[in-house]
Amino acid sequence: MCGIIGYTGRKEAEEIMLDALEVLEYRGYDSAGIAVCGPDGSVRIRKCAGRVKDLRSLCEGDGVKGACGIGHTRWATHGGVSDGNAHPHKFGKVTVIHNGIIENYKSLIGKYGLEGELQSQTDSEVAAAVLSHFYNGDPYAAIRKTVLKLKGTFAFGILFDDIPGTIFAVRNVSPIVIAKTGEGSMMASDVTVLGQYSKDYFVLPEFHVGVLKADGTELYDMAG
Repeated sequence: MCGIIGYTGRKEAEEIMLDALEVLEYRGYDSAGIAVCGPDGSVRIRKCAGRVKDLRSLCEGDGVKGACGIGHTRWATHGGVSDGNAHPHKFGKVTVIHNGIIENYKSLIGKYGLEGELQSQTDSEVAAAVLSHFYNGDPYAAIRKTVLKLKGTFAFGILFDDIPGTIFAVRNVSPIVIAKTGEGSMMASDVTVLGQYSKDYFVLPEFHVGVLKADGTELYDMAG
């Protein structure tokens, strides 16, 4: 099991995500990481093998500022326990956190010429690379094309460099819960982590795209 969190709004995202990942520790994990998106679209990733307290220490004094971000706690499935295999993963303009297992990741590596291009041993980075392959400025088309290529289970939180302040979410089997808060929008793999921020939430339907913004959430099916 893994934990995912996303926040976009009017507060600094880093502390909210670190606190949320600590709430998700009961699910078990071996590494943790966050990605914070600045107002200019720049994405800063901090991740490490170990505990959330180790990640918090890594972030201290780092000056990673931004009101939008995604975070993850991982149990190793594809690829061992290492800083590089921890989430989030960035490929091109795409940053991804992922719960689940992409069963056809090896065939995707060959199909999209990813051999030697990946920085980790994870199926999750392969999914990020395929998403980057399809991304040409239209996030909905890229997400739709990508999920049709994937076999397995997934819950994705996605940032695009050129769409700052916005989190995209899509899932199959693996859960995502989305909430509206007084300070923005949140997503998580577990409603437990959202309780202190909001009682106004819903479970993202499978094969729908949730779009989280500071002023609310939009929901699209695969036809747009």
